[in-house]
Parts: sequence; C-alpha cells; structure tokens
Amino acid sequence: MRRMACVDLPQLPLQLLLRRRPGWREGPVAVVDQDRPQGRVLWVDERARSRRVLPGMRYAAALSLAPGLRADVVPQAEIASAVAGLAARLRGFTPRVEPARDEPGVFWLDAGGLERLWPSLEAWASAIASDLEGAGFVATVVVGFGRFGTYALARCRRGVHVLGTETEERAAARSVPLERISIEPEHLDILSRLGVKTVGEFLDLPREGVGLRFGPELERLHGLASGERVVPLQPERADLPPMTREVLDHPEADVERLLGVVERLLGPLLEEVGRKGKAVAELELGFRFERLGDHIESLRPAAPSLDARLLLELVRLRLGALQRLPDTVGEVVLIAREAEPDRRPPALAGSGRRRRDIAAADRALARVRARLGEEAVVRARLREGHLPEASFAWEPVERLEAPVPRGLPSARLVRRIYARPLALPQRPRQEPDGWMLRGLEQGPVDRVEGPYVISGGWWVRPVHREYHFAETRKGELLWVYYDRLRRQWFLQGRVE
Repeated sequence: MRRMACVDLPQLPLQLLLRRRPGWREGPVAVVDQDRPQGRVLWVDERARSRRVLPGMRYAAALSLAPGLRADVVPQAEIASAVAGLAARLRGFTPRVEPARDEPGVFWLDAGGLERLWPSLEAWASAIASDLEGAGFVATVVVGFGRFGTYALARCRRGVHVLGTETEERAAARSVPLERISIEPEHLDILSRLGVKTVGEFLDLPREGVGLRFGPELERLHGLASGERVVPLQPERADLPPMTREVLDHPEADVERLLGVVERLLGPLLEEVGRKGKAVAELELGFRFERLGDHIESLRPAAPSLDARLLLELVRLRLGALQRLPDTVGEVVLIAREAEPDRRPPALAGSGRRRRDIAAADRALARVRARLGEEAVVRARLREGHLPEASFAWEPVERLEAPVPRGLPSARLVRRIYARPLALPQRPRQEPDGWMLRGLEQGPVDRVEGPYVISGGWWVRPVHREYHFAETRKGELLWVYYDRLRRQWFLQGRVE
C-alpha cells in the first residue's frame, strides 16, 4: 500500500514573522491582515491560543483577551516565496510534493518506494525534520496512509511520527481537536456548542446533515475524514530553469578571466532559452568559492532579453563594483529565469514633439541595479498608516511608467521626511525666541505653528506626538514634534 506523509510547519507566516522580529518570541504573537485595530487575525501562536485568541477575530477583540499581544503583517509575496523554497527543499527527499493551496506550511509527500534509499521511514522522516530545523523552521512530520489522517495528526503533534497501520491512523485522528483543523471560527463555535469538539465526534454526525447545516466545505471535510472521499496526491511539477556550469581546472580570483568564463557559458544558455521561445528575465550568477562556499548574484535586464552583450554588460558592472574577490572561485554557474520576450514594437523616430525614451531609462536603471544592487532603485508608495513614517513604503522599481503631468493652480510645497527623526534641544520656553534648532547659521526660530496632535497606537505601542511647523530667521521651515511619552523634541523633516 502507498505511504503518504504530511509535513506541517505550524503557523508558517508566524514563523516568518518571528524570524524577522526575534524579540517577540516570548509571545503572545499574531499575524494580521492589516496593522489596524479592525485588522483580522490570521495566525496565532500557542500562548495567544491558550488565551482563546483564534484566527478570524478582530485585532481589537484579540487584545481584550491577551493584552500583551503583538502583531504584524506578513505579505503574501513573502509567504509564497517561502512556500516555493520549502517545496524545492522537500523535493530533495521525494520528487512528489504537494503544497496545500489554502494553508501555507502544509505539504503532502509521497513516501512510497523509499525503503531502498533509506534504512527506514523513520530515518527518512527524521532527515526531513532535521533539514528543516537546520534552515531555521519548526516542523512536524507524520508518515501514514491517508491525506486527512496524516494532516490531522501533524496539526496536533510535534516531532516525527510513523504510523504502522491504517487502523492506527484512523483511531489517532478521531481524538484530534477540531480547533486544530482549518475550520471557520463561526462553524467551530456552533459545533462546540453542540458538544462536537473532536474529529471523532464530527464524524459521528451524518454527512448529509453537515452539508445542509454548514455548507459544502464542511461536507467535503467530513468525506475526507471518513474516507468516503479520496483525493490522490497532486504533486507540483518542478520546472527547473535552464542552467550551465563550468568547473575550473585551477581556482580563479581574477575578475577579467571569470568574465571570459561567463561569456563562454552565456551562449549555450541563451540558445536553450531561445529554443523554448522565451527570454531571460533574470540571470543568476553563482560562484563556488574554495573556502567561503556558494554565493549567488541576481541580475535583471530592463526587459526579458536574449542579447548576450547586454547581459554580459550587467555581469561586468556587478563584478566591477568589487575591488577584489574575497576568495578564489572553483566553479561558475549561470541560471536563467525565463519569461515571455518583450514583443512591444520599438518607438518610431518621427517628427514633432520629442518624447521621453522610457526603454532607455529602464536600461539605465538596470545598469544602476547591476552596479549598486537590487535595492538601489526604489520609489515611495503611499499606504494607510497612523504615523507619518508609516504612511508610505519603499518598493523596488521594475519598470518606469510614462509621466502624466497634471496642471496645478500654484506651486506645491514638498514635505521631506527624514528616515530617522533627529533629537532636538528642548525649547527654552513657550515663546519661539531663542530656540536654536539648526545652529547659528540658520538663526533662532521666529514663528511656530501648531500643535497638530497625533495620538493612538494603543494596539501596538502608545504614541502621543504634538507636531509643529517652526520657521527660522533665515527662512527655513522645519517640521518638528514633541513626543509627550519620551519628553523629547524631534525633527521629523522640513518643508521645501
């Protein structure tokens, strides 16, 4: 009989959040869909769950149950990237891996036919758990026979578990609390009031009645749990990107000679990509150093391209940013991330008003990224935020857009915000005279407008700021605030 395993990285978005904020590990912690009191709780840790904080609650309601609850947003792109990376890691243990569509961090694996490669299924499962732990994740691995049974046990156990028979799996799954299964909170609450708190008690209900009372989702779950509905493993197909490599006869540290190696590898790589009707959207350049191990640099042209000269120029710019390599290189690898080629017709050179060449600007920005790194070209994007510094975020610029000028009745003032507010000397008294904000060259403050109070943040950290506009004798207009909780003046920015 085919064996199946379920790997559960409990609360994967929460694990990603705690890797970003290790100081929060003492809990309770939650992941929310937006950083606001009415944000919806998506994932919670055990400390929060023990205080009856459950997914689906509003953040304000969760705070009333756990006053010390800390929460933040984990973007979907970050979660998707982590799931893809984990699936690739798990394919090193079995080629058939199916990530759960609606529950990030849950994977089903084909465990059949591995007896000749591993001493036992226990050794195979333990190797998976050790590999994930080495990558910084907490994981449970359950090896059994069915999709639901392995999933249910993985959601309520920790460590590695191998089940001997289907009967053992079904009996163990019946004792799993329903709150460990992915069920909507309102349905879970109704079932709890009916005295249905475990999988076994849920299975004792008639399937047709569950469908009429709760809808098709719970009816489907009932069929999976009872074994009436069998869903075979649906593994993702690993689409390996084109790759070329060369093991050097002698370790190399000279940048120019390494560029020659890259040029030799680039031709066959582009031919392979071109035969598939694709172009290179991202080129990964990998070095295997003699002592430092593997290192990968990513280079993105302005548009998907098969132009070897353009790609080689980006490689030259990236390596030219280094004074010298930190170690000798024993192997060079090129990996092409493919995309559909850019089929836009080239701009026609016509008469009349001269237009901006957006494509040329994109190529220039690609060179800047190649020279200075991927985070060198960003733009500000407005977002909802309580504080001024939280009202925008920096995001990478992939491609420029054509400008759309708008007529303005008068010139606009620009408020420049500092990355970090600067601490200021205390005001000598309520009158502005004598307050030297910017040193002698700007003179004292002549006029102060305000206060404009921003207060709140009780759901994360209390904030009370009193903003003012301070004009110096030389005409500089500064944007300052008094932090009442810290009893300190700060310079937030200036108006230009």
